[in-house]
Amino acid sequence: MTDTIAAIATPYGSGGIGVIRISGPKAFDIASKIFSKKKNKPCGHIKFDSHRVYHGYIFDTKSKDILDEVLLIPMQGPSSYTAEDVVEIQAHSGTIVLRTLLNEILSQGARLSEPGEFTKRAFLNQRIDLTQAEAVADIINAKSAKTLKFASSQNLGILKNQIQELRENLIHFLSLLEANIDFPDDVALFEPSQKHIEMIDDVLEKCRSFIQQHEDACFLKDGIRITICGAPNVGKSSLMNRLIEQDRSIVTATPGTTRDPIEEGLNINGIPFVITDTAGIHRTDDLVEIIGIEKAMDHITASDLVLFMKEPGTRFSDKELEKIVSLKNQAGKKIIFVINKIDIKNLPLPEPSKKYRHFPKIEISALLNLGIKKLKQKIVEITIAGLDMEKSSVIPNLRHKKALEQTVESLAAVKEALTGPLEEETMAIDLKNSIDSLGTITGETASLDILDNIFNNFCIGK
Repeated sequence: MTDTIAAIATPYGSGGIGVIRISGPKAFDIASKIFSKKKNKPCGHIKFDSHRVYHGYIFDTKSKDILDEVLLIPMQGPSSYTAEDVVEIQAHSGTIVLRTLLNEILSQGARLSEPGEFTKRAFLNQRIDLTQAEAVADIINAKSAKTLKFASSQNLGILKNQIQELRENLIHFLSLLEANIDFPDDVALFEPSQKHIEMIDDVLEKCRSFIQQHEDACFLKDGIRITICGAPNVGKSSLMNRLIEQDRSIVTATPGTTRDPIEEGLNINGIPFVITDTAGIHRTDDLVEIIGIEKAMDHITASDLVLFMKEPGTRFSDKELEKIVSLKNQAGKKIIFVINKIDIKNLPLPEPSKKYRHFPKIEISALLNLGIKKLKQKIVEITIAGLDMEKSSVIPNLRHKKALEQTVESLAAVKEALTGPLEEETMAIDLKNSIDSLGTITGETASLDILDNIFNNFCIGK
């Protein structure tokens, strides 16, 4: 990488500070051409000391006008984020001023960075591995404190170290096996020992544990999906507003106010949720309402938890419950019956039939904010019940999970060969496949397509 890249590293908009990042062999030279410590001193005469903060001004090199007063921080490689020479400029945050400064930098020989290119360079320069690079994106997109905790642990290289240890054990075993295949007359005959079998079992167990950790806690990245459903005017929008503690859904006395699903983020006890308010489910000939109800059913199917609402003076119909329950039970998902408007005292509260009485039921008044805290507690209880999210410091992502599944498949074949008729060449192929699968996690054997897919999802400037 002989070119120098630059980009705005902070979001566009007005603010106190905006950061522009430059990385590459010309970073210090470009900074020297446009920066001066004094208003009347020409640029181009500064020899920067690494990791020192300089106060001064960025100039337009043609007109000699001052563009902004800044702080400039040079960082000589490899002691920088990308392991190259890096300069970070802290300027006033504003769309025009930052773009003007960036254009001046680009005019001096830098090019605009691609999405995620700074982090990609850190990976290619072996300052970080691929799990740490992915953790950068997870830290930026963290939806809760727990998500941030796992991403930060991964960014420190904890997952990398664990995967590398497994991979090294398999590489050592493969070297013994290939030596026996390539030089049968020079080495002792290969005889699988109990130690070899136990090593394969240990790697298999740890890979399966990582897979289970992903399945148990992958929701921490995207949020547990909750759908509120029920008849028109039952209080779905009022409940939505109470749960997120803001007026997001429109609430009126007119049934059918909500037509399109309304989605919002929700955090309960550090657990991220994505909650959706849907159109009332009922029989109708109105085409718009029919489309809204169809969308509601789609959200019910896709959600992890359904809050099915009823109100006093109505009854649970086994027919309507059968439809909702069948949609959820296709994926073993959960339902809470929510009885709203308990402040109405002269009407009986509905009770589900014995067939559906095993589902939890919470009585609330969205109007008076009664029972909302208890409902939140029940939501957390039944969505993460039995999960020990403290047993691991990292949660593999979906890409890691697929690589681990491929590793398990290959190692299962190796174990079968160790305990059955020994076919050394076939076993060596399966061992190499498992080593390569683990290598895609850390990036040691990842293809260019994988790298491009990962870093293209980053923002420009990171």
